[in-house]
Order: sequence, then C-alpha cells, then structure tokens
Amino acid sequence: MDAHTIMWLVFGAIIVIVLALDLFVLHKDPHAVKIREALIWSGVWIALSLSFGGTLALLGNHGFGPDLALRFLAGYVIEWALSVDNLFVFAIIFTALKIPREYQHKLLFWGVFGALMLRAVFIFAGVALIELFDWVLYIFGGILILSALKLMFQGEKESHPEKGIVVRMLSKVLPLKPLNVGPNFTVKEDGKRWFTMLFVGLVLVEITDVIFALDSVPAVISVAMDPETREIDPFIVYTSNAFAILGLRSLYFALAGIMAAFRFLKYGLAVILAFVGVKMCLIEFWHAPIWLSLSVIGGVLVTCVALSLLIPRKVEVEAERLVEPENDKPGA
Repeated sequence: MDAHTIMWLVFGAIIVIVLALDLFVLHKDPHAVKIREALIWSGVWIALSLSFGGTLALLGNHGFGPDLALRFLAGYVIEWALSVDNLFVFAIIFTALKIPREYQHKLLFWGVFGALMLRAVFIFAGVALIELFDWVLYIFGGILILSALKLMFQGEKESHPEKGIVVRMLSKVLPLKPLNVGPNFTVKEDGKRWFTMLFVGLVLVEITDVIFALDSVPAVISVAMDPETREIDPFIVYTSNAFAILGLRSLYFALAGIMAAFRFLKYGLAVILAFVGVKMCLIEFWHAPIWLSLSVIGGVLVTCVALSLLIPRKVEVEAERLVEPENDKPGA
C-alpha cells in the first residue's frame, strides 16, 4: 500500500470520526450554536487542517514533502476565503425561509456532507479534463477573471430565495409544508409524506455550493498545480477543499453577527480570483512559485480585513436581521 492510499484512508478516518462525533454526540439534541461553541469548533477544524498539512510536509520520502504541503495550505486558504461569500447566502436563506437557529446546524451539516460529494465530482472531472486537454486551463483562467470582475463591480442587491425559481419548481413537483421549518426534512400527516422548509433550505444550500464551486474549484486547482510540469494531485486539491468546507459550518456561527463588517473583503476576493486566473492563463510564460501565491492570498486578505476594521461603514448594515429569523411560531 503506497503513501497516497494510506493518506486517503487517514483523511477518510478523520472526517468520519469528527463528523460522527459532531452529529451523534455533540449535536444529538438540536440547539442554537453559541459563538463560544462555534469558535471552539472553528479552532478544531483549523488545527486538524494545519496538522494534516504538516504531516504531508514530513512525508518527503513518500511522495509528498514541503512543496505539496504548501500547495495544500494555499488551496485551503483560498477555499476558506472564498467560502465567506457562502456565509452571506446561508444567512439570507435561513432568514427568508425562517429557519430557527436550533435547526440551522442540522441543515448545514447535511448541506456540507452533500457538498463534499459534489466537490469530488467537480474536482476529479476538472483534473481529468486538464490532463486530457491543456487548453481547458485557459477556460478555467478566463472563468476566474470574469468572476473577479463580476465580484468587483456588482452592487449589493437584496435576495429573496423563498420567492425564487427553485422554490417554485419544488412546490410543483413535491408536496411542501410552507409553515413547517423543522426539525425534520419531511413530516407525515394524514397518511401523506410532506417536505418541510428545512428540506427546501437544504436544496438551496446545495445549489449555492454548486454555483460557488464553479469559481473555487478552478482557483484551488490553479494554486495546487505544479506550474512547470502541470501535474495536479487530486488528493491535494480535494483534501484542501474538503477541510475548508468542513470548517464552514462553525465559521458561519462564529462570524454570523459580524460578517457585514468586512466591507472590503469582496474586493480582496476579486483580486485573489483575478490573480490565480491570470496565473493560469500565463502558465506558458510565467511559472509563479507557490510561495508567491501564498503571499498574495495572505497579504490581500490581511489588508482587506484591516481596512474593514479601520474604515467602518457610514451606515451600519443590519447583520442581525440576516441571521435571526423572526420568532414566528410555525404551524405543523
């Protein structure tokens, strides 16, 4: 059994153990996740991610080593940063569908579980395409540059997912209980199975992840790829992606009340997307070292967070409105 296979097994064991502990022990009974709990779990996931990357660095004689460890770190950081946009969308979905805080963790748990499956499809398909057709690199690079421009210049518009096409389509093909928001995805009444708004929220979260994957997967592939040989290790791409996604739930509950304060973050994400997109398009002429990618990503994020704290909004955004649904008592 080679080192890659062993590390795949180690990675799988870590994910299964931690998720089982999270779902069946710590969150066996639904409850609203407090900031302290969220911060602890965020620290756990960050520690696990860095420990995993550190282990890769120590396995230089077994097909890994410091270079691949840095690529793992770059992929993890860029996916983690791009995931912040998901948090805003999650908040809007929860508020629009009036999902109580005590059920939000369950929804995000299964949403993240589904995202892990979908990301595997995206990543392995993307790597396979690049290995077969070199020109796909330029398409991915172009997608990232266009995404950066859209993120840079798009205005802040109000979203109403409860009135969107997905909810309308689901209501036509599935029996929905619009006033039931949990704790289960389905309920049985009068001998008939109904889907609750918690299920609608799960579908919207999965669709959101697919949309964001169109940006984040090419971005992670870009920083994880060897610019000289153009070799891409799917293990590095997927594990860095997965660790960032798995920490997303805790990050949401930790930052829910202060997300709107990072007013310059979206511009920083646009710069990062543009950087990795240009790097991918210029791969024939410019082989950017991994330390440069890490420096740009880290420097841009630190700068944007610092500017957001130093130059606050003139008009405060009602962040709490996004994460605290009205205390309506849903019907059965």
